[in-house]
Amino acid sequence: MTDLTDLYQEIILDHNRAPRNYGPLAEANRRALGHNPLCGDRLVLSLRVVDDRIDDIRFEGSGCAISKASASLMTEAIKGHPLAAVEALFDRFHAMLTAAPDRPVTEVGMGKLEALAGVREFPIRIKCATLPWHTLRAALASGGTATVTTE
Repeated sequence: MTDLTDLYQEIILDHNRAPRNYGPLAEANRRALGHNPLCGDRLVLSLRVVDDRIDDIRFEGSGCAISKASASLMTEAIKGHPLAAVEALFDRFHAMLTAAPDRPVTEVGMGKLEALAGVREFPIRIKCATLPWHTLRAALASGGTATVTTE
């Protein structure tokens, strides 16, 4: 299990150091600002939705390694996917992070997102990992621009 934990930590560190899909998205048609005042994480999520599919997604901001890695992993996991599949992935990801720490990760098909399962052992950090996801949900629900604050 130590090898798996080490691999997951390396994935988080890699996505923190070199986040994927980081930067502005000029042609976005959905945008949301996410803020976690407890940790200081700030995130602007910009996406372009075309025909009920996430055509492109980018994020900007600053925050802890978990928040930044979660945003990076999320953008990789959902780019190009239909909104219904993204909503289903949100539900599975949220359930994985809010499950009891002693419950094994049983989600199939979570890919690199499983690297964030260890966050559930640190309840205060769950909001760091879920901030990008709640920001995504707000952007999609708003149909334009939204703001979300986790407390």
